[in-house]
Amino acid sequence: MYVSAWESYLPPLIRWAIVGGGILGLTWLINYVLQRIGVKQEWARGYAFITPWILGLVIWQLFPFVTSFLLSFTKYNLFQPPEFVGLANYVEMFTADREFWPSVSLTLQYALWSVPLGLIGALGIALLLNRNIRFIGGWRTIYYLPAVLPAAATALLWNWMFSPTGLINQLLAPIYQLIGMEPLSWFTDPDLVLESYVIMGLWGIFGANAVILLAGLKNISVNLYEAADIDGASTIAKFWHVTIPMLSPTLFYVLITGIIGALQIFTQAFFITTPRSAGQFLSVLIYDNAFSFRRFGYASAMSWFMLLIILIFTAFVVRSSDAWVYYETEK
Repeated sequence: MYVSAWESYLPPLIRWAIVGGGILGLTWLINYVLQRIGVKQEWARGYAFITPWILGLVIWQLFPFVTSFLLSFTKYNLFQPPEFVGLANYVEMFTADREFWPSVSLTLQYALWSVPLGLIGALGIALLLNRNIRFIGGWRTIYYLPAVLPAAATALLWNWMFSPTGLINQLLAPIYQLIGMEPLSWFTDPDLVLESYVIMGLWGIFGANAVILLAGLKNISVNLYEAADIDGASTIAKFWHVTIPMLSPTLFYVLITGIIGALQIFTQAFFITTPRSAGQFLSVLIYDNAFSFRRFGYASAMSWFMLLIILIFTAFVVRSSDAWVYYETEK
């Protein structure tokens, strides 16, 4: 039977209105109750206005966080009640799953290559955008575009560019002919999958990271460079002894977010088909176990192992920051 667009959208709109109205009512109630019990008006309104955020934190972050930890000790397929299995998921993950360790290896290799190269590339772009040249605003807008383009569309575009008849191989065709080499298969060659993803990951250096580093460069006082000029410092000396130390807090932030993002790579790997023998990224393997095989308990165990890897890398960078991160307000 034909269902009009209005009839199909009406139930979600009603539910949205009910939920929104409930949140607004709860906000008003909290403000009213707090003022009635003697809390100052500005404090009561402040607590009331953060109620939607607190609900979002509890419902969409803390609850799934705790639930996934509990599910990691169970066998759960979504349609039957969770069955407690203890550490069986972790034992299987570490000892019996043939895809797990290759997946971890591929993810770690990608992070170890893409993060440093991306950081260096983003810093180079930021230094170029920090120069006073004509149409600098337009150039900054162009270089920021990768940050706003949909990741899925970007992945499909790169998949086409790296295809045997794609743009990359067409540009390299003269080199292939010169050395008598067949066009590379990139994503379909197990030996080139990692390199292909690393090259594709460098696309991100033109996005948000370059803009963040540009903001850090803009915050460096001109007086420091003038003092270095008076002392006869060269351009390289100013870069190493003024720019890098003063930019180190921003580099620290970009490095942390880059590591987390690289270890959680998903969209590109999900939309690009690669040989099974090349391995899968850990986030894709988690997704497959959860939504393809309905092994939500096992996928939760993998997710917590991914969290452990991220915490280890993040803790290492944070502990090492005392040796290379300089804050201007420090004594």
